[in-house]
Amino acid sequence: MIGLISATAAGAAARDRLAAAWPDRTRVYDGPVADAVRRAFAECEQLVCFLATGAVVRLIAPLLGDKVSDPGVVCVDEGGRFAVSLVGGHGGGANELAREVGELLGAEPVVTTATDAVGVPGLDTLGLPVEGAVAAVSRALLDGEPVALHNESGWPLPPLPVAGEGAYGIRVTDRLVETSEREVVLRPPTLVVGVGASKGAPVDEVLELIEGTLREAGLSARSVAGLATVDAKAGEPGIVAAAERLGVPLITCSAEELAAVAVPNPSAAPLAAVGTPSVAEASALLRGGELLVPKRKSARADGAPAMATCAVVRRPARGRLAVVGLGPGARDLLTPRAKAELQRASVLVGLDQYVDQIRDLLRPGTRVLESGLGAEEERARTAVEEARKGQAVALIGSGDAGVYAMASPALAEASDDIDVIGVPGVTAALAAAAILGAPLGHDHVSISLSDLHTPWEVIERRVRAAAEADIVVTFYNPRSRGRDWQLPKALAILAGHREPATPVGVVRNASRPDESARLTTLAALDPATVDMMTVVTVGNTATRDIAGRMVTPRGYRWQEGTR
Repeated sequence: MIGLISATAAGAAARDRLAAAWPDRTRVYDGPVADAVRRAFAECEQLVCFLATGAVVRLIAPLLGDKVSDPGVVCVDEGGRFAVSLVGGHGGGANELAREVGELLGAEPVVTTATDAVGVPGLDTLGLPVEGAVAAVSRALLDGEPVALHNESGWPLPPLPVAGEGAYGIRVTDRLVETSEREVVLRPPTLVVGVGASKGAPVDEVLELIEGTLREAGLSARSVAGLATVDAKAGEPGIVAAAERLGVPLITCSAEELAAVAVPNPSAAPLAAVGTPSVAEASALLRGGELLVPKRKSARADGAPAMATCAVVRRPARGRLAVVGLGPGARDLLTPRAKAELQRASVLVGLDQYVDQIRDLLRPGTRVLESGLGAEEERARTAVEEARKGQAVALIGSGDAGVYAMASPALAEASDDIDVIGVPGVTAALAAAAILGAPLGHDHVSISLSDLHTPWEVIERRVRAAAEADIVVTFYNPRSRGRDWQLPKALAILAGHREPATPVGVVRNASRPDESARLTTLAALDPATVDMMTVVTVGNTATRDIAGRMVTPRGYRWQEGTR
């Protein structure tokens, strides 16, 4: 929850805008400002104070504990010009909150955290639990001192300015290790703990077994990615509570799946109880990996029979491929999630002109693999190959990467040996529609007129089907120098089913500085004015030109009498 505090009418107005935009994320604290800050500091994960930074510093100074537990605090000035990340930039999320607040209120985010200022990833922002000398190693990275990276797990990381050797070090491991005053340890989520339990097994018994087993094996509980068990135990209170206390998900599998897993220690007891000869070992091994600790039983102080078992498996690190949609071109239509993935990637793969659009967002050290038009399949193969090497890869495409872009060729190359993350983007059709009005208000279809990969006979059949079904059509890739007859042919097919006055929207370079748009008709459209940078949207029989805007009604009953 984000606590909102203000002292003046101007601050309250900005505060209320934030509260209205984020009703489920925020809570307004009224009353004397000092009391409001104290209450919000104790009750919220983050604070936005519409006060002077000096005032906030004095108010929160007695409340500060440490950077791990303190909430993130953002200050917004009376004029709404700046959103200042004051406390908890990384740990409390104040840096990102300042950016969000700034975007919403039109304020300039002010982030002074050293790593953010120079584009070096903060060691506590990599999404992995971190231990050791974070401040000292971060300072060494900022000062350009040699910092050695020892990635024992091969976990994919964003670009870090590291060297082969150095007085400072970053170690990525799931093992329990002693850290020096010049070393940081990152804990990758590589361990899966399989758990079996008798009905009514106490959570303390389950948890003590898990933690003791990990400790004796020299493994860190902070690298546990999840607890795994059989479906029949999905609601077992002791297992559920143990997962909650460890802060990891509970993964359940069917008895049939587990029975098919070869294990070193099968048993008749679980076979009779839940239908599989192994629960702990089989559930941990189900998705593959190395069995580090075979099945172990809990020990009870009263000598009673054990009620819990566990086994530990290390799963190999997997490369990461993020397929990122950049939107139609305008920077403010690039989503925050897309920006985050671009900064997380150690390798970027993309069309050269798209790389140029976002090059300034990449972290220093990002390896860029760019190529020109026509090399789509090569880029897809390259991205997958880099991910298979254990890299964190971003493969970029315009609009949404899954719409006439790079997602389909990449996923055709990828198998289940890498993690694939899709990041949606604003498509050209949606950007053009917003400019035209509301042409996609009812059923609609997008059709590419490029026959480079699809035979024209197939394209024509799809255009004809859309025409006969009276569906609004958006044409991608409508016309190029070498393809000048496809658009006239497609329009002629539509004209056989729609009136000459049917509205047609033509948008070129939607959302870019040289954007242009016009509304014409099916009869009046000159295909020669269209190129590959243009999106053409043809209305259906209900589409209307209303005050110069292209509108397709939803078909509500009340509209029947307004035509």
